[in-house]
Amino acid sequence: MMKKNIKYLAILALGIIACEPEFDNPIDESGIYTNGTADFSKYVALGNSLTAGFADGALYITGQENSYPNIVSKQFAFAGGGEFTQPLMADNVGGFIGDATIQAAFPPRLVLVFDDKGKPVGPAPYTGDTSKTDFTANLGASFGNMGVPGAKSYHLLAPGYGNVAGVAAGLANPYFARIASSPTATMIGDAVAQNPTFFSLWIGNNDILSYATSGGIGKDHNETGNMDPSTYGSNDITNVTTFAGIYNQLLGALTKNQAKGVVLSIPSVTSVPFFTTVPYAALSPLNPDFAKQIPELNATYAGLNLAFKAIGVPERAIQFSTTSASPVVIKDESLEDKTAQLKAALTPAFGVTKATLFAMQYGQARQATAEDLLVLTSSRIIGKVNTDRLAELVVAGLSKEEAAKLSVNGVSFPLEDQHVLIPAEQTAIENARTGFNATIKNLATAKGLAYYDAAADLAQAANGGIPIDGGVVTSEFVTGGGFSLDGVHPSPRGHALMANGVLKAIKATYESNLPTVNPADYGTVTISNDIN
Repeated sequence: MMKKNIKYLAILALGIIACEPEFDNPIDESGIYTNGTADFSKYVALGNSLTAGFADGALYITGQENSYPNIVSKQFAFAGGGEFTQPLMADNVGGFIGDATIQAAFPPRLVLVFDDKGKPVGPAPYTGDTSKTDFTANLGASFGNMGVPGAKSYHLLAPGYGNVAGVAAGLANPYFARIASSPTATMIGDAVAQNPTFFSLWIGNNDILSYATSGGIGKDHNETGNMDPSTYGSNDITNVTTFAGIYNQLLGALTKNQAKGVVLSIPSVTSVPFFTTVPYAALSPLNPDFAKQIPELNATYAGLNLAFKAIGVPERAIQFSTTSASPVVIKDESLEDKTAQLKAALTPAFGVTKATLFAMQYGQARQATAEDLLVLTSSRIIGKVNTDRLAELVVAGLSKEEAAKLSVNGVSFPLEDQHVLIPAEQTAIENARTGFNATIKNLATAKGLAYYDAAADLAQAANGGIPIDGGVVTSEFVTGGGFSLDGVHPSPRGHALMANGVLKAIKATYESNLPTVNPADYGTVTISNDIN
């Protein structure tokens, strides 16, 4: 996929940014709608943030009202569908009432902000109001939308995942705490207790996504062989066999009383703009601040490059171009650590102190390639001084000026692991995703359930786009229309596309005849502080 220049927001025009979504979409009621062999009278949607309607980095009313399950439920109403309820947040701000830790962990939604000249400068947290949602105020357990942001597959089976007392310690989820039937309830238990006649299940994304968005700093339990999710860290990849067992349990519980349903596949990380927006070659000589540093940087790196050659890794040489964009410098933990060899090679020219600092900094460094994925949030730090590194170098004896020159993220200080997905990490993610999707599809077939390949539609959005009335929806950040400002979750228009895919899958399996929606009737991103 084509990646945008790191100054991508500077080229946006107001004319290509849609307004807030409309809720009541015109439906052609001239046809005769039928439920086929399905019963839509009691629909429960189980999943994570993608089901809840989470968008722009938060859960808020507008996103919930435009979640794919809510859109689908309105179409079910044409063929016997009953009331569909959602645990709406208290406002369109997002986040929760609470102490500083809670507010930091659950910030308000992102909006697209502009400078005083009307130039878009990027997404930023909404500042027009504060959250009024109190997660300790339980709303009751009977909601059609049982999507809980942050939930992984094994969380759906975990007692206490909605225990208010466990939220501060990170042992429970505040979104589930709002609707859990008891402190020891499970998500699957509360969903099944509603006796759904029809369900949707979209789960497993977070079993790989948190590893991906953290730049691969967790563990891959397909590599470790650990099949006990109670021991997993928050950024770990779930073992494929473990996932299969959990998913089978979930479907067994949901279909126990002959309920029918639809399951959704897990998309590739390369289908979402969080991983495809920031270019690997993000250092442009057209940036005057960077351009004036290039001669000095190249002179400094010349000595390092000689050392790389001397220790047998000339391919790690670092060079910045004065005529074209240069790749950022990254840390690649899959490389052999050459710290000791570098120190020995650099000591004659730089002395022990500086040689030690250089060696530690570049022992696993290289310039990025097109195969590396820089996460969206890296755009905020590339080219800026890493204050933590600067402080470390000053303590080590460098002057503040010298330390600052060696502390520029992606330039003189390698971009740290959490900001980039190297090929080995992408392979781990894709292997797990492939295994998860095989389980989802195979169990759907075995149990006679509808299967919607959401991954295929999102891949199409990332590779050419999906035609709609009057345009095309793509995965381009901000301008493409398919994704919200967090670069991971769909916009209302993206949810409309997902809803249509779900409806088509249901039709193919259960011979229902339901109207689809027009995605063009749904909005995309929110401009500035106009959130209603």
